Amino acid sequence: MYNDRIRPGEKPVFPKRCVITGGMPYGNKELHFGHVGGMFVHADVFARFMRDRIGRENVIFVSGTDCYGSPALESYRKLKEEGYDKSIKEYVEGNHIKQKATLDKYGISLNYFGASALGESAKMHDKVSAEVFNTLYEKGYLEKLSTPQFYDDELGVILNGRQVVGRCPIEGCCSDKAYADECSLGHQYMPQELIDPISVLSGKKPSFVDVTNWYYKLEEDIDSLKAYNDDIRARSNMRKYAVTIIDEFLEKPLVHIPKKYLEDIDTEALFAEFPEHEYVDEEKRKSVMCRFRSLDDRDKARKVLESRNIHYTAGKTLVPFRLSGNVEWGVPVPDKEDQKDLTFWVWPESLWAPISFTRTYLKEKGCADDEWQKWWNDDDAQVYQFIGEDNIYFYAIAEMGMFDALGNVRKPNIIPNRHILFMDTKASSSSDIKPPMAEDLLEYYSPEQLRMHFISLGLSNKSTGFKPQVYLPEEERKGADPVIKEGSLLTNVYNRLIRSCFYMTQNYLDGKLPGGEPSEEIKKMAQEKADEYERHMYNCDFHRISYLLDDYIREVSKIWAAGSKEIGDSPDREAWTKLLTDIWYSVKVMAVLLHPLAPWGCEKFGEYLNVDEKLFSWDYILDPLAVYVEDISEHKMKFLEPRVDFFAKPEWQFAKEN
Repeated sequence: MYNDRIRPGEKPVFPKRCVITGGMPYGNKELHFGHVGGMFVHADVFARFMRDRIGRENVIFVSGTDCYGSPALESYRKLKEEGYDKSIKEYVEGNHIKQKATLDKYGISLNYFGASALGESAKMHDKVSAEVFNTLYEKGYLEKLSTPQFYDDELGVILNGRQVVGRCPIEGCCSDKAYADECSLGHQYMPQELIDPISVLSGKKPSFVDVTNWYYKLEEDIDSLKAYNDDIRARSNMRKYAVTIIDEFLEKPLVHIPKKYLEDIDTEALFAEFPEHEYVDEEKRKSVMCRFRSLDDRDKARKVLESRNIHYTAGKTLVPFRLSGNVEWGVPVPDKEDQKDLTFWVWPESLWAPISFTRTYLKEKGCADDEWQKWWNDDDAQVYQFIGEDNIYFYAIAEMGMFDALGNVRKPNIIPNRHILFMDTKASSSSDIKPPMAEDLLEYYSPEQLRMHFISLGLSNKSTGFKPQVYLPEEERKGADPVIKEGSLLTNVYNRLIRSCFYMTQNYLDGKLPGGEPSEEIKKMAQEKADEYERHMYNCDFHRISYLLDDYIREVSKIWAAGSKEIGDSPDREAWTKLLTDIWYSVKVMAVLLHPLAPWGCEKFGEYLNVDEKLFSWDYILDPLAVYVEDISEHKMKFLEPRVDFFAKPEWQFAKEN
């Protein structure tokens, strides 16, 4: 298993091939900054690193637009009311095109950005969805359940997920919005458990009608998922908070009953009406807990409480995972038994969409239909899925259960990030404070400034605020803009160091790279930084990489400043050769380490160095400059004119400085 925990001093082992996936944005919107800064940049940094580390031909990076689901339907319905005259397919296609354009501007280097309802990826996704359903059905992992679904009596329509809002019934949940059977933080529950439901169509309280759908028996996976989570906890570098979140969902079904509601009733008689359960009363808690053997038993107890008007909340647990729905806009579900004309609920089909995109990409390259298995299932391959923490339930629990049941898909490595906040508020397009669009940020900052800043936020450990000063009132702007601050490592310090190397080489070495060996001190420093960087990348601790690079670049800059000051204006070729040999070597190693984070400037550096993309291969990271050219004594760099920047700032930042 790749990404097993490594001991201090051990070198990480990377797979020979890998697939990297980025969580799919819904097709009802353009990308706000949270999509890019909270997930896509991190996935891209890792994908670019893996290409440099194991070879471009051994990495596939995929994502796509999640075209279906109630968010798209609800947004489209509102547009139609305002006079929008295009089809829903045209609507999501327009957003898909805008999403792809934004990702390109941020340098998100996807091999394939598909769309679940568009083009060849849609055909493949329909095919893969049918394969998954039929396999699970034939293996006996699916069941038909008739469950209550919300119904708007005034309008006479069944309501889809986003057409009902209320309060999440899960104990301790602080979600700002809950829908029919999931809240904005990813908690799952049965529709009848939603507190104070309201139809967004009529503004009235909906009733229920029984609707039959297909469900995956996720609750039966509780023991195997517990064993898997225990294995992750013991062996893996999986983020600890994610393991804790998974644990919470693997509890047996329970209810929390506030003690204040039990003060004046015969509790012995009440609990005697419950099915067999474990009663837990902890002195410091304001509620008692009743833990049941099954969901059915909990539902019986819930009905007892409701009949007595006793308030309760549910605990997190596994519930049957709904696969199908009755909305027309969706991937068709194969007809089985008496169930016809159903479509997949958007969440399950989005879990195997990365397989669909991988297969579409390989098909377009002319590969055999089963080639995807080599990338997803071989022992020397690994899949890395970058997601937001709200989606841990789906990817780290529901997906794991279904993939295990399928038998031909290995469990991916899940890499969740905590929330990226706008100022101090969760970044969500459904919240009252609207976050800026990712595209809009590029009016104020360069893509590489933003990439460096997003990477530095430490989302692997904590939710962090994104606070660009351009969105603050003038009177509240104090100190340096944090977005510019991280980027200054490139635009000022590293940029200046690179230019000094070029200018001094042009002045004193006839524009030819020095071909000697760097000093032992410089080589040792590079080795230590590369080893540490590799460990951080293995753990996807990207903020630690930004700290490492800051230390490395500033340390070498001090060596350059001291050495060049000592030589002064002397044309001593030997002295300049010795110093420049050390600094060129360090600058080259830095370019390899920075390449995944700031690709354009690093590639411009390679262009002026007059070497090919071999420069960024980890096969040569600690080799001297001579390894990149045929004859170092004759190799000429591209001439660097005055004031050429490798990492440029937007013009307004220059104006502000001056």
